[in-house]
Amino acid sequence: MSFRNHTSRLRLFWATSIVILSITSGFLLITYQAAVSSANSGAGSPSPIIPSTGDRQPGSNGFSAAQQTTTIYLPLAVNGSAPSPNADLNAIYWGAYVSGSIYGFSDVPPWDERPIDVFESHTGKKMSILHWGQRWQKYGQDLPFDASLMEKVRQRGELSLFDWTSRDYDVNPEKDQPAFALSKIIAGNYDDYIRQWATAAKNWDHPFFLRFNHEMNGDWYPWSEQVNGNRPGQFVQAWRHVHDIFSQVGASNVTWVWCPNIEYQGTTPLEEMYPGSAYVDWTCIDGYNWGSEPNHGGNWQSFDQVFRQTYDHILKIAPDKPMMIGEVSSTEYGGPNDGAQDKARWIREALTQKLPLEYPAIKALVWFNVNADNMDWVIETSPGAQSAFKDGISSSYYLDDPGINLERSPIPPPGK
Repeated sequence: MSFRNHTSRLRLFWATSIVILSITSGFLLITYQAAVSSANSGAGSPSPIIPSTGDRQPGSNGFSAAQQTTTIYLPLAVNGSAPSPNADLNAIYWGAYVSGSIYGFSDVPPWDERPIDVFESHTGKKMSILHWGQRWQKYGQDLPFDASLMEKVRQRGELSLFDWTSRDYDVNPEKDQPAFALSKIIAGNYDDYIRQWATAAKNWDHPFFLRFNHEMNGDWYPWSEQVNGNRPGQFVQAWRHVHDIFSQVGASNVTWVWCPNIEYQGTTPLEEMYPGSAYVDWTCIDGYNWGSEPNHGGNWQSFDQVFRQTYDHILKIAPDKPMMIGEVSSTEYGGPNDGAQDKARWIREALTQKLPLEYPAIKALVWFNVNADNMDWVIETSPGAQSAFKDGISSSYYLDDPGINLERSPIPPPGK
């Protein structure tokens, strides 16, 4: 970390009170009181100083006449690059789960990084989060923590949103895996594996999001209380059991993400699934507009129809936690214009109106750019959809660099 060349452009301040220093989202915050004068700034030299949005008054030219306290932001260099002085201080992280096959590659990131490069060329912007993950076992063999893959993501300047799920590969039906019944986790059958994995995560010693056993309120995964012989209350017990092992080994670099699916008739009540504030760092929602896509049918839903109910409900359960959208996409089919740019309009409204203006608790957005379940989820399903995503994500509201938060645990929202 360094100030790079910014120190040569700093103005000199006269202040009548002690300066308060803190660091947030890649900026050094300096708060002082008094009238301000400058010297040695140099005619025409650019200033790295950015007024706090909290000091601005609507309809004014930036500051109230009676202002006594001022906050300035000095960009810090992180991993060799400093955030732009014009960065949006209310920004959120953004990223995606990226398919390899749609771009002609046999594997997904980060095992193969080329799909990321193609996706980012289509969006015109670098991500700040890469969504990926692994199951506990493959064909009965435990899968270890892979520090080399985590490091590949980190070296790209991206945070890992890592799905870690208690199941095996290639078991059908997937939800029927008695070896991974919640009672087995609670009883300690996997404690040695969990402890080894957590210890390796600790030894890597860099922050990442851990999205453990997501969409737990549905009935399609073996950790759902509705299937696999599980009983009410066991999901919370299993979550706390796993979390406690991470705490015991000192894996404080893990940021715990609790991520239910959007609610609908038949899902398990969220209150019964929430492990408690001490066991969760971020909340999360997965939700999709399935429309009337021919492989599945259904009805077109707006962004609000997909997310608003669950968003409001989670805020009541965990009002003080930052929230992310962990998976989201829309089909091209079934909209008001029967496919004529409907997906593009859905994306544009989500990125330019709904998220910036109406969902303030959302601090990260992660697109699902995979055509799973025979659906048309990727942004490249039409030129209009891709263009709408590229235009919307170009806003400074969506961060292309987590800045100093790449090394902070638990990972805070931008600006914190």
